[in-house]
Amino acid sequence: MSGSGVLSPVMLLLLALLLFTLNLEPQIPMYSRAGYDITPLTEDAKKPLLEKLDEEAIRITQNAGTERPFCGTLLDNKKDGFYACVVCGLPLFSSEHKFTSGTGWPSFFSPYATGHVATREDTQFDMKRVEILCARCDAHLGHEFEDGPKPTGKRFCLNSASLHFYEEGEKLPTQSKPIQAEVAYFAGGCFWGVEHWFQKGKGVINVESGYMQGETDNPVYADICSGTTGHAETAKVTFDPTVISYETLLEAFFKMHDPTEVGRQGPDIGSQYRSGIWTTSPDQQTTATAYIEKLDKSKMLHSPIATQVEPAKKFYLAEDGHQDYIENTGRACHITNPW
Repeated sequence: MSGSGVLSPVMLLLLALLLFTLNLEPQIPMYSRAGYDITPLTEDAKKPLLEKLDEEAIRITQNAGTERPFCGTLLDNKKDGFYACVVCGLPLFSSEHKFTSGTGWPSFFSPYATGHVATREDTQFDMKRVEILCARCDAHLGHEFEDGPKPTGKRFCLNSASLHFYEEGEKLPTQSKPIQAEVAYFAGGCFWGVEHWFQKGKGVINVESGYMQGETDNPVYADICSGTTGHAETAKVTFDPTVISYETLLEAFFKMHDPTEVGRQGPDIGSQYRSGIWTTSPDQQTTATAYIEKLDKSKMLHSPIATQVEPAKKFYLAEDGHQDYIENTGRACHITNPW
């Protein structure tokens, strides 16, 4: 600091960084499509969890240690259940994916669910290996190799001390359970865009494209395109109600598309592109109906709302090529970003 009392540029930068740190926004929740909270834990959140572990678990999970082969307590475990992170409890591997590798460590050919296990390059001991870690707490688990059985061809080689086994039917702690999610269904024209933008919502766990409210069973895209089955292209939205409310989803839905159009949406024409909300409970039915009445009375739209509100019938999942279409192809859609 100079004698004039003016802060130097370096000091100003440091002060700005400090103020930014003190005013960080809450971390945005992250979910796996299996419905688990996989938001990375802060160091403060991990401290009480680590205090409960023994020295061996600390050595392996926090210092990338390795237990001796054929000594792990879970190597020969053949019970049905799943293997959770010993630190944070996130399910990591299932008994149905376990196999005998002969290496001396518990081995699996696939994780419990996509997003539960993270990987990074490990160059210790002058070797290039793939380290595997818990995606939620960053605990070291073991290593991944390319010599496993079909269908993945992978071998996830684990330390028993990094895992806690929960037998099928055993009472689970909260941290090892999926969140109590709810489901909502929205039809707003082409489901590619509706799916894409709902997935951006804070508190939305998963969105899938499919077909609903029709008269035939097991429809395929060609049937839907004929406009004769009565189905509407629909997005199934699975969400965490403790983070995002059903009314917030309704608000986003009515920003995404033009709810005054009948039998079409933008350039897409046909009853399969109609606007609809398919409710899963009396509460959803009441909330959706009241929201539409409020929006109609506001006179914010140029015409009356044509959105249908009906109890949900069976949801038929659309073909793989329609899931995450915009993410996979990079193509745009006329649906508007509501966030």
